[in-house]
Amino acid sequence: MTRYKYINNVKVAFTAEEETARDAEEKAWSDEAPNRRMADLRRQRDALLVETDYMGNSDVVMSEDWVTYRQALRDITSQTPSDDALSNITFPTKPS
Repeated sequence: MTRYKYINNVKVAFTAEEETARDAEEKAWSDEAPNRRMADLRRQRDALLVETDYMGNSDVVMSEDWVTYRQALRDITSQTPSDDALSNITFPTKPS
């Protein structure tokens, strides 16, 4: 499929070199998708852990439910996201 660019409002086809360069850019972006997904998963997990960090203070007794929840959050990165929406990732349920 031929790609085009606009030069001075004129539609011009990519040269072979530009096509090759663009193909390489698209491949690099696609190849990096798993790393972006894992980074997003870690960001979401870290935000949930931060919400419960106060429980780690010496004057707070953490229940077993909270200990289990926090460990499940830390372990969540053993799952591999299959898409950008992280739709296959099962986050643990926060205790009440």
